[in-house]
Amino acid sequence: MQTVEKWGRFEISAPGKTEGNPFTDYTCTATFKGKNETVKVDGFYDGEGVYKARFMPSFEGEYSYEMSGTFGGTVTGSFTVTAPTEGNHGPLRVVNQYHFAYEDTTPYYSVGTTCYAWAHQPEEIHRQTLEELDKGYFNKMRFCVFPKHYLHNFRDPETFPYEGTPMDNSGLSEETFTYEMDISGNNWDFTRFNPEHFRRIERCIVELQERGIEADIIVMHPYDRWGFKSMTAEQDDLYWRYVIARFAAYRNVWWSLANEYDLLFSKKLEDWERYAKILCERDPYNHLRGIHNCMAFYNHSRPWITHASLQRQDLYRHVEYTDEYRTRWGKPIVWDEISYEGNIDMGWGNISGQELTRRFWEAAMRGGYAGHGETFVDEENDILWWSHGGPLHGESPERIRFLHRILSETPGYGLKRGSGSFDETVAVPDGVDFLAFGGGAGYEIHYYGFGRPSFRDFIKPEGKWKAEVIDTWEMTITDAGVHEGKFRIKLPGKEYMAVRLTKVD
Repeated sequence: MQTVEKWGRFEISAPGKTEGNPFTDYTCTATFKGKNETVKVDGFYDGEGVYKARFMPSFEGEYSYEMSGTFGGTVTGSFTVTAPTEGNHGPLRVVNQYHFAYEDTTPYYSVGTTCYAWAHQPEEIHRQTLEELDKGYFNKMRFCVFPKHYLHNFRDPETFPYEGTPMDNSGLSEETFTYEMDISGNNWDFTRFNPEHFRRIERCIVELQERGIEADIIVMHPYDRWGFKSMTAEQDDLYWRYVIARFAAYRNVWWSLANEYDLLFSKKLEDWERYAKILCERDPYNHLRGIHNCMAFYNHSRPWITHASLQRQDLYRHVEYTDEYRTRWGKPIVWDEISYEGNIDMGWGNISGQELTRRFWEAAMRGGYAGHGETFVDEENDILWWSHGGPLHGESPERIRFLHRILSETPGYGLKRGSGSFDETVAVPDGVDFLAFGGGAGYEIHYYGFGRPSFRDFIKPEGKWKAEVIDTWEMTITDAGVHEGKFRIKLPGKEYMAVRLTKVD
């Protein structure tokens, strides 16, 4: 008897027809039945005469399956779903309206990073990326299915998503980059996928899953010299169905319909809504769904959007709007792009590690989540983490990991902004039954950002409170004693400090 763990991936594989175009000429679907669920999924052609269908079970117990269609016959069988192994908490869901938890109710606090073209790099860079991820800095990574053509990224990818040949890229440089290039030199068959390309994406999904990292898959983007952003509606829809059939059964998948959707000038609002409809109809697991902007925010109140994936719109204020956007859209706020730690000439890629860390804390204290990126000049190899992966050079990743430790100690699920003085951001648990934690709002973090107070006075008329001084840059937590009534906490008079108060009686 075959077995798979709960929230694992079960796969059916069968030989089938190869005449004509197997990607479009034949049908293939599979139905999986257990005591508590019946799930129907699309199968897909994986090349070399092989058809597959994948399934993520949500319950333990006995299951049966049937894969059928015009591809070549009917395949039936059964399998047993066992208990999830350690570290397998299931797919993520929205909880308490503004936050996330795994399906087994384990809280999840997003500390993400971006490596757009990681999946398309040579093996050495891929290995270096995994070595950095093994350090546990991040629990979400954004990356693209399609290869990327942009500044610092003019090399061809290791594989292409379609059968055919690319245009000659000799002579391309930053000086010749434009958003609208002559792509007539490409020769693709947009009805015939290259399965090896999609296997590379799946390898990345699995490698992230093994490290407890969510795979935020960017399905479409505007940075393209190969013509993938200019496919017809029919070709787009075929691509969406293939991507969903291949990736949906992985529990750590998030769907990002696009990176900077508003720079895909050939796509209209009705296109994005059509893609979303396909996704909602064909992803039986209801993975998280978002769409990312360059300038104009999408309407994140749309019912198919599970969380707001945001890029800053203002040079100076962005994560500071987290409270307002929570109210506007009533959904989790995920700042996937708030500038990157680095020193390139572009304004979106040359802030300090201190400033990026501050933005992470400011977002978290207001009940949202921020994302990391790194863009340091590499004159020798031009390998930048934000696009390729490879080695990290910045100071923010370990500080982000420290923040995640603090967030993971939150009672309940997530924080929200509480009341405080004008010169601080105060975070309290969001949606917690405070009576379960000793009565009242029994947990507070007072964050001072670039302020430098040498002390802070507090008034707590009821109960005793444990005080801790948190240095968010030096990554230290110092016990400041237990207090009641009016008390003063001494601070070092430096930036990036916080005080955590926890009611102890």
